[in-house]
Amino acid sequence: QVQLVESGGGLVQAGGSLRLSCAASGRINAYAMGWLRQPPGKEREFVAAISWSGGTTYYADSVKGRFTISRDNTKNTVYLQMNSLKPEDTAVYYCKLSDDWGQGTQVTVSS
Repeated sequence: QVQLVESGGGLVQAGGSLRLSCAASGRINAYAMGWLRQPPGKEREFVAAISWSGGTTYYADSVKGRFTISRDNTKNTVYLQMNSLKPEDTAVYYCKLSDDWGQGTQVTVSS
């Protein structure tokens, strides 16, 4: 089992940026990884995913063109760069590797 620790969340004004990090306790280079989020009062939803090599990425339509997922396998870390943030991006953001989840990091976007 891999331990995943997210960081980088916080409070930001609409239009601002944040960069989330997900540090894994073990090697991640054989695994695709993803970010999901859970807005207040809603179910968890897909945000972005990246292949093991980083060569292929996937995004939810709601974040396409604003968010960028990347990874550094030498640091066992996955990132989510979030630009042009909107109030509807407010959520707890979770990192996922196979069946393992992090504890989440809160992102709050004020209008």
